[in-house]
Amino acid sequence: MADIILADISHSYVAQPDPSEYVLRRVDVHFGDGEAHALLGPSGCGKTTMLNLISGLIHPTSGQIRYGAKDVTRLPTRRRNIAQVFQFPVLYDTMTVFDNLAFPLRNRGRPDSEVKKRVGEIADLLELDSELTRRAANLTPDLKQIISLGRGLVRDDVAAILLDEPLTVIDPQRKWQIRRTLRQVHEQFRHTSIYVTHDQTEALTFADRVWVMNEGKIVQEGSPDELFRRPEHTFVGYFIGTPGMNILPCQLVDGAAMVAGQSIPLSDEVWQQARRDQGSFEIGIRPEFVELVAGGDSTDHGQPGELSVTITAVEDHGRFSIASAELGEHQIKAKLTDRVPPAPGQNARIRFAGGELHLYRDQRIVCADEPSGDHRPAATPAGGN
Repeated sequence: MADIILADISHSYVAQPDPSEYVLRRVDVHFGDGEAHALLGPSGCGKTTMLNLISGLIHPTSGQIRYGAKDVTRLPTRRRNIAQVFQFPVLYDTMTVFDNLAFPLRNRGRPDSEVKKRVGEIADLLELDSELTRRAANLTPDLKQIISLGRGLVRDDVAAILLDEPLTVIDPQRKWQIRRTLRQVHEQFRHTSIYVTHDQTEALTFADRVWVMNEGKIVQEGSPDELFRRPEHTFVGYFIGTPGMNILPCQLVDGAAMVAGQSIPLSDEVWQQARRDQGSFEIGIRPEFVELVAGGDSTDHGQPGELSVTITAVEDHGRFSIASAELGEHQIKAKLTDRVPPAPGQNARIRFAGGELHLYRDQRIVCADEPSGDHRPAATPAGGN
């Protein structure tokens, strides 16, 4: 196991790229030894490219990759001592399940007693005991992928385990179980694990630290709770959460954010920071923190900080409902759990829970300790955004 460090990494699949042809753009990342990490982002954001750079399947256009103090930037995959699980299963169809699981150990000359013991442990974890004598060719795609996971987990001497969208072909009914198993395996063996996915549920339930990517950059790194409660970038707010964060364009006037002619007070600290620079401003609030106050006509603004809206739709999700409302020309969603929601077409007032409203300048969060002109998220290493 080892720390994995990507220092000032850029990559393009074009021999002499111009700036628009880079898949990764000056990324700095430190994956801590023995920690569970996830690379989360939409298709095409560069996360699989980053994983393939770590494994040595490709080499970066510029920058350095280190395992601890060792420079592995140009080392081939076979010399990096990693295990990689791909999006689609890679097995030997003519072998039994047992022999597929045993192959990485036998290939390294492990004694038969150790092979049998280790394969038995992994088969028990993945509930494959009854499948060990079957040939892989006769298995369903999701079972093949579970065996591929087992092949990646069976070695206990690897520097890291890299998982590239490993649950894509898993039956939806089994995904929850396999996510839990992967987490149990990590907690038991403490491999340095890096999990690539576009699925926020997979990332947030597996990882200690999540790296959110967009357009070849790291836009924020943090714990699942940090990413949910304090998105440093509007993309993070929008991408994480179901539904995502409400992002509303605003103007700043006398200590408040103005949206559709209505005033939302800002804290003194945020106001003093925001007024230093020009820029395009937005406020962000998660639907979980939008509170429904009461009904009212279009001229009734209620108490300070309350906004008049019109309910446009209500979705019943059983334990909660999602109310969509019109705030001027903007749409805002509220996640309601403790009362019967209003009917579509009804006027209402909403307010935002204290401490959960964020102000963004040019898509970056405005915070009281932010240096003027520097809009990098505090949790992102320099060069990584």
